[in-house]
Amino acid sequence: MTVWLQVVDTAGAVLLFLGAAICLLGVIGMLRLPDVLSRSHAATKPQTLGMILVLAGVALRLRSGMDLATLALIAFFQMLTGPVASHLVARSAYRTGQVDHDDLLFDELDEQLTEEK
Repeated sequence: MTVWLQVVDTAGAVLLFLGAAICLLGVIGMLRLPDVLSRSHAATKPQTLGMILVLAGVALRLRSGMDLATLALIAFFQMLTGPVASHLVARSAYRTGQVDHDDLLFDELDEQLTEEK
């Protein structure tokens, strides 16, 4: 094994560890934060970044063309679906009255939902 491959493998291992640590912090945030909006933030921001770092670490370890294409598709769909799902959960929580309106700094949905048609 050459020095270059050892460096790449070490960088892959570091990225895997960092991604797993960020995902763990996101899970801890989901368990500890008090309201739905904060939890939805903790569910998507660190999870998406952590998943991207894990996939980058795996890509550095695998180095195969088909594997890299599969990992790129996984990253694309993770970045596409995670934030959208969180937005839908937060919006449905708002509409069902599970959001404390006193905690919001600015409420754009209130004007849209109470608007006369």
